[in-house]
Amino acid sequence: MSSLSRELVFLILQFLDEEKFKETVHKLEQESGFFFNMRYFEDMVTNGEWDEVEKYLSGFTKVDDNRYSMKIFFEIRKQKYLEALDKHNEQLSKYGDTKSARGIMLAELKKLIEANPLFRDKLQFPTLKNSRLRTLINQSLNWQHQLCKNPRPNPDIKTLFVDHSCGQPNGARAPSPVTNPLMGAVPKAGGFPPLGAHGPFQPTPAALPTSLAGWMANPSPVPHPSASAGPIGLAAANNAAILKRPRTPPTNNPAMDYQTADSDHVLKRTRPFGLSDEVSNLPVNLLPVAYSGQSHGQSSYSSDDLPKTIVMTLNQGSIVKSMDFHPLQQILLLVGTNMGDVMVWDIGSRERIAHRNFKVWELGSCSVALQASLSNDYSASVNRVVWSPDGTLCSVAYSKHIVHIYSYQGGDDLRNHLEIEAHAGSVNDLAFSYPNKQLCVVTCGEDRVIKVWDAVTGAKQYTFEGHEAPVYSVCPHHKESIQFIFSTATDGKIKAWLYDNMGSRVDYDAPGHSSTTMAYSADGTRLFSCGTNKEGESFLVEWNESEGAVKRTYHGLGKRSVGVVQFDTTKNRFLAAGDEFMIKFWDMDNTNMLTSVEADGGLLASPCIRFNKDGILLAVSTNDNGVKILANAEGIRLLRTVENRTFDASRVASAAVVKAPTIGAFPSTNVTVGTSLADRAPPVAAMVGINNDTRNLADVKPRIVDEAVEKSRIWKLTEINEPSQCRSLKLPDSLSSMRVSRLIYTNQGVAILALAANAVHKLWKWQRNERNTTGKATASIQPQLWQPSSGILMTNDISDTNPEDAVSCFALSKNDSYVMSASGGKISLFNMMTFKTMTTFMPPPPAATFLAFHPQDNNIIAIGMEDSSIQIYNVRVDEVKTKLKGHQKRITGLAFSHVLNVLVSSGADSQLCVWSTDGWEKQASKFLQMPSGRPPAPLADTRVQFHLDQTHLLAVHETQIALYEAPKLECIKQFSPREANPITHATYSCDSQSIYVSFEDGSIGILTVPALRLRCRINQSAYLHPNPSLRVHPLVIAAHPSEPNQFALGLTDGGVHVLEPLEAEGKWGTPPPNENGAGPSTTSGAAVSEQTQR
Repeated sequence: MSSLSRELVFLILQFLDEEKFKETVHKLEQESGFFFNMRYFEDMVTNGEWDEVEKYLSGFTKVDDNRYSMKIFFEIRKQKYLEALDKHNEQLSKYGDTKSARGIMLAELKKLIEANPLFRDKLQFPTLKNSRLRTLINQSLNWQHQLCKNPRPNPDIKTLFVDHSCGQPNGARAPSPVTNPLMGAVPKAGGFPPLGAHGPFQPTPAALPTSLAGWMANPSPVPHPSASAGPIGLAAANNAAILKRPRTPPTNNPAMDYQTADSDHVLKRTRPFGLSDEVSNLPVNLLPVAYSGQSHGQSSYSSDDLPKTIVMTLNQGSIVKSMDFHPLQQILLLVGTNMGDVMVWDIGSRERIAHRNFKVWELGSCSVALQASLSNDYSASVNRVVWSPDGTLCSVAYSKHIVHIYSYQGGDDLRNHLEIEAHAGSVNDLAFSYPNKQLCVVTCGEDRVIKVWDAVTGAKQYTFEGHEAPVYSVCPHHKESIQFIFSTATDGKIKAWLYDNMGSRVDYDAPGHSSTTMAYSADGTRLFSCGTNKEGESFLVEWNESEGAVKRTYHGLGKRSVGVVQFDTTKNRFLAAGDEFMIKFWDMDNTNMLTSVEADGGLLASPCIRFNKDGILLAVSTNDNGVKILANAEGIRLLRTVENRTFDASRVASAAVVKAPTIGAFPSTNVTVGTSLADRAPPVAAMVGINNDTRNLADVKPRIVDEAVEKSRIWKLTEINEPSQCRSLKLPDSLSSMRVSRLIYTNQGVAILALAANAVHKLWKWQRNERNTTGKATASIQPQLWQPSSGILMTNDISDTNPEDAVSCFALSKNDSYVMSASGGKISLFNMMTFKTMTTFMPPPPAATFLAFHPQDNNIIAIGMEDSSIQIYNVRVDEVKTKLKGHQKRITGLAFSHVLNVLVSSGADSQLCVWSTDGWEKQASKFLQMPSGRPPAPLADTRVQFHLDQTHLLAVHETQIALYEAPKLECIKQFSPREANPITHATYSCDSQSIYVSFEDGSIGILTVPALRLRCRINQSAYLHPNPSLRVHPLVIAAHPSEPNQFALGLTDGGVHVLEPLEAEGKWGTPPPNENGAGPSTTSGAAVSEQTQR
């Protein structure tokens, strides 16, 4: 089947789904084999519809296609067989919890399907606009109507089976077309009313011209539309609302989709665009424009006004990627570098007053893709830095997914405000904008998408899709009261968007198909762009917005530029570009280069440049990781006046009041209006309240900021002493209680498994219900102590061993189906659903003391032994493959790294060993560094656990918590408690950003990673009722596999407690101030598959 036929099937699938033909949708999915609907498949498996499951699968694969397919059908038929068995069969009636079993099997099936090459490219439905098939049919009808010799204003469409044609209405003449000079074409009158019972095949407006201004000419006196009502270019006040399901019937003057056949301005892609009546009551002059008397031909400037004198050089330490001057305090320069550094410089004092390194603030909240990227390389380059219009915020776009927004109140007060994972891959550009009186950040990225975010809350407002290559830059702007965004892509395409979901409004090519940036003159009336194509040819042009064509091309740029040439505008008169190791200047009205400056040499081939707002200072990057500041005569005078002053934060607020007189909600026209690359949005210095009371932003924010400052200065450790200060839950237990030796969450996080000193396992399961929709473990809901209907318990072989002396250990398989366990006797393999003992092996001596499944093969188990050896055992062939020797005392910990392909072991000899899993040879060994003054603990256990990055290692000993880097075992950090309070156990949180530590006095400490600083202490009184006669404390601690702030404790009295912070708090305390670095970053390896037994 051809690719177009295949795409047609997808359009039909979308149509059927929108029309609620559910069974037909899935039948077509199956018969075409083009799209495997995983959600539909999950529902069938969960409901046990086994025949339908197999029938649906048969459209995509057969049993004998490959080993993945065979395994898929095998698992389904096995489950079907088990559920269909005679319930009177004694052996199989113990099968038990069907719902949990299906859930476990479904997780396994999804992995098999995703790994099966036959399902490649069939698991993701293509990204389509809503009702795409309807849109295409509507366009076809409009096109047919254009071919009518006598087109009627309201054509009557009764069928789609034959082409449309209007008959001659009793000799009446067709209406005369009206030429609109802005549209550059003659659209025919007439359009189609809504069609169809299920919803209209709605008419859409006339094709948009290639002009930049045509689609926004003569707008209604309202801000940007929330719904479409005909093309703005036609300026028809009564155009019908072009909606999928119009709220009001169309008028008699609907707009057409396409222009006449002889139009020279038909676009490849057209979009409906118009204004809604819903917003017509808003004020007219929402954004300022230049006075009508303003002229582009000012003659009051000369080239002497250009900043060409070097006044200083600022060393940045790494290559400068982006700069921006503060919009109000014009001697403040924001700089971003290729190493992720963000700095604020006070040029007056030549001091760097604020500095931030690249650091992900909440790594656990990031996507798996970002965590994987950072695990390989925990660094990122800055692509763009920019101040907000009032200078109280600054935003940073990084080369890896992230946007950081800082709040700034002057001086060194640069404070974390928002962290947004904005795009998949690089965030290539960002800018502030102000749609609907709401400060927003517009971002674009490598994922070909533009997004708009609320700059206060971080909430995503809009997503614009349509580019076919990574989006290179964005330029928000406004014309009259219409607010819009230009975007450019690396393939040279330029698009324009309104703040709605109606798609791009223009689609045309940048000169030379270059990677291009766009900027308006400071007064917002002239549009320029500068770009460099793959051949190194650069283009600096001015656009004629009325015609959508290049108005003039400036000469003087090199033909073989290195990198993309950057440019800027100033004073509504000059252009500057960094090219050929110099700065080149042009008068906006003259295509020939005005002058150039080498700045004493040392500039980059295509340096980064930026004017300050008044154009009296110019920053340019150098090849030795610096920034040169150039000034004109006025700039030199300014710097001299402030040279010996210290920057006062209060000046930011006062400058905002003095420099920004307002008309309505925005600055008046004598303030800088429009956007340039240095000033992407008008400086919004004031807001209008409901009663038109004008309040400066600086009057609102400092109170909040000051409170935060105060809190950071008086930080102290969070202490939790009362049950009311956290959520804690003691798990119900009707069995005999003995101390908990081992504790673990299941990998899905829906249950907790404990192994007591009497060799009995206990399993608590949380049920999925209205109060707990996920079915995951929580301290808010009681779980059930689960047992199969047979009543049997999972009990280890204890032979002749004394339970008090035996060492307990267990390990859980990845799919939670099996647990391997030992309590001083033989090793037992249990079925977690039936509690049945599948097999036992390896009778002592020596006894097993630690167990770990190989991460790539569940049939390979590493078994630490009492005699200090490690046996690599293959369950399938019941054979010890190799025996590792390197410790002097029993093995107390084992941890695999699938990234490094190593096994790390720890022993009661306080030694760590690293073994290659390829040949099982020892790569390194090291003894723990005992804290000075502490006596040795000859029999103390040492546990090990890998960080999620699979490179950094946590070692836990009663005397210390230590972080190592494998495979060389270099100690990075160490934490030691006071001698009177030994550590009993510790574990990473599931995101590896915290370490939960239990102590012998019953308290729990929560440490930051990698600094190992205490951020919270939970005292025993918060989760246990005091009983002086009993000395109870935690022996083991386990972290939830997907909830980073939840953990469980196994106590000496046999109790198991689950602890979480209060919902209002959300986390355990706050990190100490000046906490730098997020620690080793996480990888895509899920926490659920990498748990270490407790």
